[in-house]
Amino acid sequence: MFYKINTEINPIDIENIDESCLTAGFISAAELLEIGGRFGFSQSTINSCQKANKYFRSDVEIHDNYLFTELRIADPNNIEEFDCVSLYIKKNLIIVVDVEDYDSSTKNKFLDALKRYPADNLTIEKLIFAFIDALISNDFKYIEDKGNEITLLEEEVIKDNVEDDFSLELLHLKKELLTMHNYYEQLLDITDAIEENENELFNDDKLIYIMNVSNKIQRLREDTDSLSSSVNHLQDAYSSSLDIKLNNVMKRFTVITSIFFPLTLIVGWYGMNFRAMPEFAWKYGYVYVIALSVIVVSVLIFISKKKKWF
Repeated sequence: MFYKINTEINPIDIENIDESCLTAGFISAAELLEIGGRFGFSQSTINSCQKANKYFRSDVEIHDNYLFTELRIADPNNIEEFDCVSLYIKKNLIIVVDVEDYDSSTKNKFLDALKRYPADNLTIEKLIFAFIDALISNDFKYIEDKGNEITLLEEEVIKDNVEDDFSLELLHLKKELLTMHNYYEQLLDITDAIEENENELFNDDKLIYIMNVSNKIQRLREDTDSLSSSVNHLQDAYSSSLDIKLNNVMKRFTVITSIFFPLTLIVGWYGMNFRAMPEFAWKYGYVYVIALSVIVVSVLIFISKKKKWF
């Protein structure tokens, strides 16, 4: 579907597109195959729209009279699924190609972007700003929620109240934040290419809108990187707590071994079976060895507690 933007926004057919008026379209990859040549789009870009791009960092292609890029869209609320669209931007035309839009969320954000500014005051730069801003509109809440989640995990580590799958949970967090970092890097690649205005498609005075959304994306990326660092520190703290636990266990084992080691010496001493050992003929020899063992162990336990070894 194409929309002509003048004093108001009206849906139009492709035959009625006026290149002197701002036009926006949201079409399928199949429709692009039919009409792509009409706009002078290269066949290589049309072909690349026929399947979803599995990478975030895709190139922004600068042609003589249009800009093309593929956009993989991450939803913070469902990090396992990604929408994928392609963007064609000309002097007075922006076309969003639906490659994979699972729940029509990207289409809805595109339609919301059309309504953000009054039609008689809308420009291609404002429309790009509104669309990208709609894509990241809830991401600051996501960053705040993730920050609170990491803080709670830190509290659990301090309280020594972590679950057995804590390391796996941290790994999932790192993977999620890395995905969002790559997503923001991709958006910055697009805004940087637009700001450079290499093929002079945009009005330099209006590029302030692109700079504004670029600054938002940079803050999101920096916040994401900060959270990633927090997760790394949390993982180090958790590893340190495990090491401390292990050291305490080994310390206890060492103390216990030290306490009962003299018993081994006593057993070895009286297990030599020499005839000249007087305790063999003494009727209290057995009781004597038991008493000696108890006294030695008791003394060593007293010393260990006094030294606070356990």
